[in-house]
Amino acid sequence: MSNRIEVSGLSVDKNLYELIEKEIAPGTGIEPLQFWQSLADINAGMGAGNRDLLNQRDQIQEKLDDWHKTHFGQIDLEKYKSFLRGIDYLVDEGEAFSVSTENVDDEVAVIAGPQLVVPVDNARYALNAANARWNSLYDALYGTDIILEVQGCKKTAKYNPVRGQQVIRYVRDFLDQAVPLAIGSHHYVTCYKVRSGKLVLVMGDGSETELGWRECFAGYRGEPDAPSAILLRHNNLHLEILIGEGFYIGQGDLANVYDVRIEAAITTIMDCEDSVAAVDAEDKVRVYRNWCGLMKGDLTTTIMRGNEAIERSLNPDPEFIAPNGETFTLPGRSLMFVRNVGTHMYTDAVTCNGEEIPETFLDAMVTVLAARHDLLGNGAFKNSRKGGVYIVKPKMHGPQEVAAAVTLFCMVEDALGLAKNTLKIGIMDEERRTTVNLKECIRAASERVVFINTGFLDRTGDEIHTSMEADAMIPKNEIKNSTWLLAYEDWNVDIGLETGMVGHGQIGKGMWAAPDNMREMMKQKIAHPRAGANTAWIPSPIAGCLHAMHYHQVDVLARQQQLANCSRAHLDDILTIPVLDGRKINESDLIRELENNAQGILGYVVRWIDQGVGCSKVPDITDLELMEDRATLRISSQHIANWLHHGITNEAQIRQVFEKMAEIVDRQNSHDPEYKNMAPDFGQSIAFQAALDLVFEGRKVSNGYTEPVLHARRREAKALRKS
Repeated sequence: MSNRIEVSGLSVDKNLYELIEKEIAPGTGIEPLQFWQSLADINAGMGAGNRDLLNQRDQIQEKLDDWHKTHFGQIDLEKYKSFLRGIDYLVDEGEAFSVSTENVDDEVAVIAGPQLVVPVDNARYALNAANARWNSLYDALYGTDIILEVQGCKKTAKYNPVRGQQVIRYVRDFLDQAVPLAIGSHHYVTCYKVRSGKLVLVMGDGSETELGWRECFAGYRGEPDAPSAILLRHNNLHLEILIGEGFYIGQGDLANVYDVRIEAAITTIMDCEDSVAAVDAEDKVRVYRNWCGLMKGDLTTTIMRGNEAIERSLNPDPEFIAPNGETFTLPGRSLMFVRNVGTHMYTDAVTCNGEEIPETFLDAMVTVLAARHDLLGNGAFKNSRKGGVYIVKPKMHGPQEVAAAVTLFCMVEDALGLAKNTLKIGIMDEERRTTVNLKECIRAASERVVFINTGFLDRTGDEIHTSMEADAMIPKNEIKNSTWLLAYEDWNVDIGLETGMVGHGQIGKGMWAAPDNMREMMKQKIAHPRAGANTAWIPSPIAGCLHAMHYHQVDVLARQQQLANCSRAHLDDILTIPVLDGRKINESDLIRELENNAQGILGYVVRWIDQGVGCSKVPDITDLELMEDRATLRISSQHIANWLHHGITNEAQIRQVFEKMAEIVDRQNSHDPEYKNMAPDFGQSIAFQAALDLVFEGRKVSNGYTEPVLHARRREAKALRKS
């Protein structure tokens, strides 16, 4: 039996066709034939234009390469900018404007808080992320390095009351900062009561007090004289104090408080792109099925805890009693975005006249069709209460490509019977041509933009590839403090504020990559809300719980109002290329740089190729586990390719380093029964060959993207496994 279905001039993988016909389309009001005809129409109307945009990228890169060869080692910024304008890399900036996106959910437009990014092909991760809206502060602090393991505070399998007291003390200090009392401290509260719509706190000496800001009392559960929970609100975020003397921790607490839950991951990006390894129709079906389950509200998965099977599903909305006595609910889940793949991706899941169609067309149609279940209220839960679908578009190069995405969204809305601007767009500011033209990129989507976001890894990968011929780049760890990067981070916020994103969308910052190093995260990541960003990426629900405290410590809206009066970051700084400029790299520094890059590449690639894991904690060269996705590969492979091209290293040395580091990566994964060693038979390891391909083909592949190599090698590994 054929594994393809011919429909509307398209050839569709049978499993994908049946997924649409039997699981996604029913209940949406869209017939499968209508769906496929609309996809065919989109491909016919936009397919050639998509190719033109990709060709334009390559043509611009050729001109950049030629210019840098001619001006090697001597860049005059004024001449450079004039050249960039002449090749339409840098476009003229238009008059002032403000975005006008309407019907935006509060989680995006009003509330500042953490944002999770998770691979949607993993149901457990997706559900954990969606449910990370509320999290236990006690658990997050107890289980991480925030509380040092000193003076009897060691983490143990059985609850350690000494460590527990340190956790409780930490949380009481936090409550004193975020929701202080009119008189006294949360440390000395012995009883909570609700009286005449006000929160009354009884202190240890029998005196009574109120909150310093009475408006922070948002509600309660239970009886007014003996509530089981107190709901507080500060900076548009909620805190829930859980009370019950029947709970072990509550028995030893002055006020019988046994936990404090914090509203944490306000939004989550369900990712179809960088954190998944979806290379064919089989993989895409899994991606789409999970997203549809989230939109219907019926996604479940079973996990094993010891011998116990636990079923995970979406959390319900918690219910409270307001100070005036009326009942109300709060969202129990993160507001979910979906990140589609980039313009450069093509898929054989659907072909037309024997040619693959742009995967971003398919992603848009399928993910929005699935989202109709949410828009129509077909499930038990609501994702968007304002009737929007939030789609992050990655790896767009400049305003012309943003405009093409808007055209695609218009066609999808027409095809699926949605009102104009139902589809909201998130613009990833991760490509250099988007950064320098960010204002015009936002203008191109001014009626539907809800998100702009910086990302160090992809943005640096594109920085290196764009200026590959300019010279050798500085070491990777130095780039984080380079002129262009610091200006880029400020520029993103400045342009977002200037174009009126406040109240319409998110200005975001990138990921904290070390999920086991929460102590350091709490020191550093407060810089993101201080910079005026109303969201920032975190790698886990626990990290989201802890990072949420920063948004109580910083009033982001007030900070944005302050920054709006500051001058914009300088374009000249952003265009300053981070080259060595004649500086020599000594041998020990060279080897250290190569080993660090090679180890990171191999540690990620081996799981991607052999196991289809698109996002995971990968031990670095010091065995510190870092959360990595494809962006990690892009920066590391481009950096080595740059040094190879400029003669700082050579092919033989690179191979030698990769073989050495492969043995280390094998050791780091020795606990995994499904892991396949790369050493010593490197020639037979598809994963090892893929890692080398990323470096040796790094100059040739468009924009330094990793997908061409990864997809080809993953398909090779899958075919070998099935043979």
